[in-house]
Amino acid sequence: MSSDVGYDPLSDPEERRVLYAAIDSFRQYRHTAHYNITHLRRRSFYTLPSSHMSLLASPPFSLPAAFDAVDKAIDASADIADLIVSTALLSFGVDQDDDWKGKAMPGDMDKARSTIRQLYRDWSLEAEPERHACYDPILSALAAQFSHIRPQERHQVQVLVPGAGLGRLVFEICKAGWTVEGNEISYHQLLASNFVLNKTPSASAYPLHPWALSFSNHRTRADQFRRVMIPDVHPATELARVSVERGDQMHSSERMSMSSGDFCVIYQEAEYANSFDAITTCFFIDTAPNLIAYIETVLNCLKQGGYWINLGPLLWHFENAPHPGAKEDHGPDVSDSSSVRLDDTTHRSESTRCETYERNIGIGKAGSFELADDEVLALLRHFGFEIVQHEVDGLATGYVQDPESMLQNVYRPSFWIARKMKKR
Repeated sequence: MSSDVGYDPLSDPEERRVLYAAIDSFRQYRHTAHYNITHLRRRSFYTLPSSHMSLLASPPFSLPAAFDAVDKAIDASADIADLIVSTALLSFGVDQDDDWKGKAMPGDMDKARSTIRQLYRDWSLEAEPERHACYDPILSALAAQFSHIRPQERHQVQVLVPGAGLGRLVFEICKAGWTVEGNEISYHQLLASNFVLNKTPSASAYPLHPWALSFSNHRTRADQFRRVMIPDVHPATELARVSVERGDQMHSSERMSMSSGDFCVIYQEAEYANSFDAITTCFFIDTAPNLIAYIETVLNCLKQGGYWINLGPLLWHFENAPHPGAKEDHGPDVSDSSSVRLDDTTHRSESTRCETYERNIGIGKAGSFELADDEVLALLRHFGFEIVQHEVDGLATGYVQDPESMLQNVYRPSFWIARKMKKR
């Protein structure tokens, strides 16, 4: 699958800095993980009293052997990170000798680590139950609301996916036959999804050990080192297969694209007014410091009578800001109004879900508030939406959750379908 980048982020110094920091964070993944995860543990282990150290070095504990196993798991993930780097350099025309090295800050390193781990959620067979819980209600809702359209003609329906993360929901919507555009603000997510969707040679091409970097809440040491293979499907092959079987009138390569930037800036533009038949959001709306800005953006780009399909919790990411309206400064991630089109491409982790964006006029605006679920629905009604469906009970899912962990974090997300009734 190929990429068509219509905006050059290297032309803007600040944009270039953010892109370089993201690329460099993947480059540094191997060294940083080895240092933070195993080197410091070994140093601490070898300061134990000799009798304690001798005991823990022997079976059944064998902690030095466990550290060696973690190193091997880190190298497997780092191989993926290196491929993300090489793909990014090629995609953006960055030379190996350019000054992009050494640009990553600690926050960038955290995002790289969580992005690699999130590949488990979106692109492993083992995470299929988690994806089904989050994505199936959205896919079923699209099919139900547009049931009058023959499957072969679903390309007529334009769908937008803000907060597209690592691209699996965008991929699944395209696979179902719809025309879909993802939007993502994080370069970490964009670079990783571009690699998975466009550069992986086959299904199960790369091993990943999603739980190896954490030593807590494992019932057995073997649980810590469980391996998954990514991606669980080869995106291009799977899209082509399904398209032929269904007899699609438009090839999947013409039905999937990605924009990069702030949702509240890009889709408030006049060119996007009344553009989409449906907007799907998954674990997204609680990233808003000001939900009204999200709603106003949806009102602009959603067609009259179109549907907003949402599933997710309300873990408001700016609730614990140090003072009202303050936003944690992880550094910006992309240009405020630039649109990067990644055709045939389609991104998201717990840390990048709360990606902040200080320098633009979108979600970086001052002010924030938090609402309860019933108040979110009341706000939608105020802005002219009809609540077609709303469910809370019966829905439960994790988010990059280790199913074997002694600690299980479970969300009970709200699922709703809102129809735009008010003219704009």
